[in-house]
Amino acid sequence: AHHWHRQPHHYQRRQQHQQQVRQYSTGTDGGDQSLSHINHSTGEPQMVDIGGKRLTARQATAVGRVWVGGRVCDLIAANAIEKGQVLSVAKIAGIMAAKSTAQLIPLCHQINLDNVSIDTVVDRETEEVLITATAKTTWATGVEMEALVAVSTAALTVYDMCKAVNSGIVIREIRLVAKSGGKSDMKL
Repeated sequence: AHHWHRQPHHYQRRQQHQQQVRQYSTGTDGGDQSLSHINHSTGEPQMVDIGGKRLTARQATAVGRVWVGGRVCDLIAANAIEKGQVLSVAKIAGIMAAKSTAQLIPLCHQINLDNVSIDTVVDRETEEVLITATAKTTWATGVEMEALVAVSTAALTVYDMCKAVNSGIVIREIRLVAKSGGKSDMKL
């Protein structure tokens, strides 16, 4: 039997307890729920013009989970993974990625970041590395994508550094949990 199509047991348990997730998208004027990156005349993708927007302090926070298993949790906590200090390297990778978001996501603006902070926790009960990234700027557009790219890259770094010990690592539940400073704030 093929094992690739089965979900890990820890994932099956968590699915029954998951909260309902609200889908969220920013519009151009707070009430507009259309896709701002689509030219409505041609249907083609476009970069949003932020030239007329005023600069405001903005912040966004994203989270993610990486199931690594109990043995890998112990090795990470003991700094005994062969490739090095997993949590430190993941933090640096996430910060570097946030600064490169505009090169990775085609329609994102190049943003001057004031700060990117990444927190990591090894949760032995769930056998996961929990990652939280917060991006801050004083700019004309938000930093949601920077926070999401930071978490995603930190999670991929954990995967890369630990895959030799456990080939069944699962990256999941990467999502935005808060944003502030624009026309609409949100917090989950």
